[in-house]
Amino acid sequence: MKIGIISDTHDNLDKINKAVSILNSKKVEFVVHCGDFVAPFSVKPLFKLKCDWLGVFGNNDGEKKGLLTISEDRIKKPPYEFSLSSKKILVMHDLKEIKKNVDIVLYGHTHKLNIEKINKFKKDILLINPGEICGWVYNKSSLVILDLKSLLAQPVYF
Repeated sequence: MKIGIISDTHDNLDKINKAVSILNSKKVEFVVHCGDFVAPFSVKPLFKLKCDWLGVFGNNDGEKKGLLTISEDRIKKPPYEFSLSSKKILVMHDLKEIKKNVDIVLYGHTHKLNIEKINKFKKDILLINPGEICGWVYNKSSLVILDLKSLLAQPVYF
């Protein structure tokens, strides 16, 4: 199963629509947003995805009630844990201490793409920050496509 990982969209509708187009063209089967949607209107393009999605709140998501309503409750309070393809996945915005024994940790906040493995709970945990969709901080938009079977993470810049 291939999933798309995005973060820090910060209301940039042009870039959000471009990310949706890329994710659809890559035929991802699920998308995770690691926070900082910002305003509720910026969630609408995610409904053009050809798959289901979920996200977590970030530090710039002020209008939580509006975000919950427009997302149809797909945006969760971090840290949020769920399973896909027998992998335990933890999603948060700001990477804090990892207190749960999971396979994958997805996060955002720094706007910097990062893919690494750490050893915790006597096993390797894959950490992924997909960088920023908005392009406001580093003038470079990025996302990550993750194959849950092989755990191969592929960055995509646009």
